[in-house]
Amino acid sequence: MSIEVDKISKNYHTQKALNDVSFKINKGEIVGFLGPNGAGKSTMMKILTTYIQADGGSAKVSGYDVQSASKEVQKRVGYLPEHNPLYLEMYVKEYLNFNANVYGISKKRIEEVIELTGLTPESHKTIGQLSKGYRQRVGLANALLHDPEVLILDEPTTGLDPNQLIEIRHLIKSIGKEKTVFLSTHIMQEVEAMCDRVIIINKGKIVADKKLNDLREQHSQTIIVEFDYRVEDAFLLKIPKVLKVENIHDFIYEITFDTKEDMRSHVFDFAHDNQLKILQLNQKNASLENLFRELTS
Repeated sequence: MSIEVDKISKNYHTQKALNDVSFKINKGEIVGFLGPNGAGKSTMMKILTTYIQADGGSAKVSGYDVQSASKEVQKRVGYLPEHNPLYLEMYVKEYLNFNANVYGISKKRIEEVIELTGLTPESHKTIGQLSKGYRQRVGLANALLHDPEVLILDEPTTGLDPNQLIEIRHLIKSIGKEKTVFLSTHIMQEVEAMCDRVIIINKGKIVADKKLNDLREQHSQTIIVEFDYRVEDAFLLKIPKVLKVENIHDFIYEITFDTKEDMRSHVFDFAHDNQLKILQLNQKNASLENLFRELTS
């Protein structure tokens, strides 16, 4: 087991940042950690990296307790905090060389992480000359210097443009083939593109822990339909396999069905039989974003 968290609690004065949080992450998983601002994501990551201590509970990384064996944990964790701490006046290689000395590792490793993170064409520049995307690459390179077993990344894609997002996404997925990756983000599409599993936290408590494949294979679906007249919910509920109906705006309805079968033809038949015109008819994905909104709103 790469990460084990058991009933972790953390308070900031009267505010409970984490409330009996428990989860486990297996070796080789890429797990997304989602939650609104202030939900406790960064606090959890700081505890796992030994930056701060919990008030209660226990946590282990690669079998080592984060409090009683903090040095062993630090040897096995690579950490990219939300605000990437870089010395902008230093050259890329100079910065990585500085940190390699701190870790006491071979200078050969610097060239390896530069190549791994795609920094080679920019490695002759000062960090201040780099784009935000390449600065994130420097942060990742630094986190990988000591070849850690576990990577903990706090908002690694914040502030990146679409091209940079794709580059960092591919890089993290590549790293995840060999290492355990635990990352927080506000961008649902990034989790769906990169992660095997998602853990959602809200107000200091875990509210969901799901495999992404399970989420994609849900046995329900939602269809959004707009008619040219208002329809009573009771009539829509007569359509086969309807679980619930919600009038979301004017003549627009959100209909949830208890089946994976595409039910748009049934909605079309309903409209035809009741002499209604359909102005729009769309299938709403059973997406992570919908789950997130339901659990954190």
